Amino acid sequence: MAAEEITQLNKKYGDFPAHALLETFILKYKDNIALASSMSAEDQVLTHMMAGVNTDVKIFTLDTGRLFPETYDLIAKTKARYKVNIQIYFPEAKSVENMVAEHGINLFYHSIENRKLCCHIRKIEPLRRAFEGLSVWICGLRRSQSVTRENVKVIEWDESNSLLKINPLIEWSDEMLWDYIKQNNIPYNPLHDKGFPSIGCQPCTRAVLPGEDIRAGRWWWENPESKECGLHTKEGKTK
Repeated sequence: MAAEEITQLNKKYGDFPAHALLETFILKYKDNIALASSMSAEDQVLTHMMAGVNTDVKIFTLDTGRLFPETYDLIAKTKARYKVNIQIYFPEAKSVENMVAEHGINLFYHSIENRKLCCHIRKIEPLRRAFEGLSVWICGLRRSQSVTRENVKVIEWDESNSLLKINPLIEWSDEMLWDYIKQNNIPYNPLHDKGFPSIGCQPCTRAVLPGEDIRAGRWWWENPESKECGLHTKEGKTK
């Protein structure tokens, strides 16, 4: 899709409230739209909103094989609360086996290249399978989450996957997010109450210290500018 078309879509829909934006795109794209949920607080808000529009809308998550137990519990709680079918995509077993055999079980600590390889196999490849047949993916990105997300728009074109990508919560602050969660009694990962503002794979996530950036606990051994797994980079690649 041409850049001018994306600009026009942002002019038309960019100021829509999150719920209205979701409803508009869900009704327009029906079976060709999905929420890619990491079970984050943001994605739980989007799931809550989407369930109010249509419980049959596709929601999927990626099980990397290295998630926290609390994340698995949240998947079950969310399915029960909203009566939605959260589809789970796993990495290809042989690819994981080969990677671990060559680089070790915790390869990601040794170099950025190794960490991005792990993210690619455990996240990017399953994500591409999840995207098959879709026209639009819904994402819970917020600008305040990271320096790598400062220029993200409400509507973007994912060149790597040839999909529209909408970010309904892009302008939301932490306060807006958590007020909405509390007001609507939305289930969320209990690790958020233990100093984990951003939660990914267990070996690559730690609690943040007072005064640290909210993404400081993700891949904490890297510089902030490299802290993306490849799901949200402009090129859609891991390097």
